Amino acid sequence: MTVNRTLAVTACGLGALCVLLGAFAAHGAGPQVKTLLTTGAHYGLIHALLAVVAAILAQYSTPVRWAGWLAVVGGAVFALSLTLVGMAGLSIMGAVAPIGGLLMIAAWLVFAFGAFRMRPSELSEL
Repeated sequence: MTVNRTLAVTACGLGALCVLLGAFAAHGAGPQVKTLLTTGAHYGLIHALLAVVAAILAQYSTPVRWAGWLAVVGGAVFALSLTLVGMAGLSIMGAVAPIGGLLMIAAWLVFAFGAFRMRPSELSEL
């Protein structure tokens, strides 16, 4: 099995970042910032996991590989924009968060398309 290492490592970086955001939210952030950081960390972690799965399946489907990158970029944009709103007071970044959300939604749809097009014989190799 070949894993898309670049995607896997990038996804793990997103996961680590989101754990840090979540930990800060739990132990050092005020109530309003805590909600923003927790939400960003939650969505970022879910999409980091999606990207790791996509990195494993990337060799079988180009759309699945693209979905992984959409998940990483969308998760990062969403989590970081909420972080900048909460911690730096950059309210303009609140307008950027939906872009991350759209990328995350696209990741799931593209992943579904790619998975649907995969042959059962390719999946049995896993």
